[in-house]
Amino acid sequence: MKKTTVAIIVFGLVLCFTVGGALAWLIDTTPSVTNTFTYGDINIDLSETTPPLYKMVPGKALSKDPRVTVKANSEKCWLFVKVEASDNLSQFVAYQINTGENDWTALEGVSGVYYRTVEASTADQTFSVLAGGTYTSSDPSETLSWSENQVLVKPEVEKEELNALTEGAYPTLTFTAYAVQYEGFEDNPAAAWAQITSANTTTTTP
Repeated sequence: MKKTTVAIIVFGLVLCFTVGGALAWLIDTTPSVTNTFTYGDINIDLSETTPPLYKMVPGKALSKDPRVTVKANSEKCWLFVKVEASDNLSQFVAYQINTGENDWTALEGVSGVYYRTVEASTADQTFSVLAGGTYTSSDPSETLSWSENQVLVKPEVEKEELNALTEGAYPTLTFTAYAVQYEGFEDNPAAAWAQITSANTTTTTP
């Protein structure tokens, strides 16, 4: 009776070791995935090919071509241009902002500020600020026109008015360009503008 019991126990131990030795765990490993977070950027430039000082001749169109460029590989952005005219500019010069379809839009409630959206691109994108226009002088029979990237010296300006100007009182037209990322300010140019009023600027003054 005792021998039979021992035999059964030994057989059970052998069976346990046999099963344990045959186990193979299913294991697999994936290659590592590394996420690298770099930075986006927006770079703009404001330039003119025309001189900063202009000689006014009544009735003459003067070349003036302020252009804002969003540099290649910039993120999608809101692009703004602020146009500031001296108090006496309208006495001497007529000009027009390029607000045609798909061009600049006046920012509601902010005088002299215009905006547009610019998609990301691998190439530079350049936008003119000034459009052509027409001007009717105090003599209704006299209507003059000027082209894009020009301004017009009003024909009724008199020599005496020009001679009365002194350095420091010359009429001026100043442009400042700004840009801010589009993401986070979707469909809200006013909120985008609020973020950049104190940002770095690029300015040209005629």
